[in-house]
Amino acid sequence: MALTPKAEQLNIRASAAQKAKLAEAARLQNMNVSQFVLSKSLDAADEVIADQRLVEVGKEEYDWLLTKLEEPPREIAALRELLTRPSVFES
Repeated sequence: MALTPKAEQLNIRASAAQKAKLAEAARLQNMNVSQFVLSKSLDAADEVIADQRLVEVGKEEYDWLLTKLEEPPREIAALRELLTRPSVFES
């Protein structure tokens, strides 16, 4: 069985007041400061990542989007012309 490598270390600087606040919050959650900071930081990271990947819309917007997706494509003459021109890389 392979040994698991040591966990990476993460260092942060904080004022005495900030450290005391984190220690109190950690104590209230029955964690040490490292566990508390890592746990809350990962929760925040998950939120940031989800905010960038998920788009939430209401029922009206969702229905509008579905309707638009089901419509046949529109002819856009300028786009058709652009796509039929030779590429600058082909000249």
